[in-house]
Amino acid sequence: MTLADLVAVELLVAAFAGGAFGAAVGALPSFSLAGLVVVVGELYAMGVRSLGGAVPVDVTGSVAFGAVLGPHVAFGGGAAAVAYASRRGYLNSAGDAHDAKDVTRGLGSRPDVLAVGGAFGVVGYWVATLAGSLSLPVDPVALGVVVSALAHRVVLGYSVVGAPASRLFDMSPFERDRGDESVGADGGPSVETDGGRDAAAGASTARSVDPWLPYQFRWGEVASLGAVVGVLSAYTAYLTGSAFLAFGITVAVLFLLCAGVAEIPVTHHMALPASTAVVALAGVSGGVPAPGVVAESVSLGVALAVGGAFGVLGGLVGEVAQRVFYAHAGTHLDPPAASIVVTSGVIGALAIAGVLPAAAWVPTP
Repeated sequence: MTLADLVAVELLVAAFAGGAFGAAVGALPSFSLAGLVVVVGELYAMGVRSLGGAVPVDVTGSVAFGAVLGPHVAFGGGAAAVAYASRRGYLNSAGDAHDAKDVTRGLGSRPDVLAVGGAFGVVGYWVATLAGSLSLPVDPVALGVVVSALAHRVVLGYSVVGAPASRLFDMSPFERDRGDESVGADGGPSVETDGGRDAAAGASTARSVDPWLPYQFRWGEVASLGAVVGVLSAYTAYLTGSAFLAFGITVAVLFLLCAGVAEIPVTHHMALPASTAVVALAGVSGGVPAPGVVAESVSLGVALAVGGAFGVLGGLVGEVAQRVFYAHAGTHLDPPAASIVVTSGVIGALAIAGVLPAAAWVPTP
């Protein structure tokens, strides 16, 4: 990434198209596709490197994290487009006050909706490109997702946070509304998805406090999940040397969330810092090393411990982000993206301070 890329017409056109695509198919479906491409790209890169060759095309970086499916472009564009569509009254959602958060839905082919998605795809591209060009020690893609969401709230007239500071961490209104019920309106299991709609019952679930995932917001449960995902992600990185493979797997599985399967956890913000920290601990910078490099540099026990710790950190920071920026607000600001900004910043800072021998893929000055 260079500053010249900020005004490269061809790249701006590609970013606009990527954002419009995210609006058409939906923010979360486009992200799930990105996860699949990450898995394919990482396996391809590992295969080539294991044979001693150079990777001719960085599928992960150029497609999954680029203008085609990059979350800062496609997901950010889709999130802005659904917020715009809600404002315009395009969403047939029976008056659900939180339909502007429903990033699981596609928005079809309305030209104005596609244009909004495209415009915010460009915004996300600009943010990520600028951050990468300046070597800011955070994930440029995640930063693009967060800044794009804040921007669409301001531009479209939504509250940036949505609640007084004293109530930001308060989930009790949601818990009172829900009580002890754990079934949907049709008597089956509730399958509330990202955005707060009961997909099984088709019912409106509007409420003043709307947790990002109604089954994944209690501190202890989030920490436990983070530890499990962190350990598995660390083990994946230990075996393969890839900081992104576990991330791709946890993102690809989100197609089940889009399909309305009950209580699918969202864990990519736990997986990415865990695997990245292990790769950084091995002194690896930049791309994917050949398999075996990490295992030669770090003991398995240390890798699992570090991964578990960073998985817990990623989960808890994500929960803070959802309580501050999502639960009380009217549109989708992605808690995992906010978490990844923080955890990648921690890894970058530790590398700059010399605590870690490298920062893996995280930019450093």
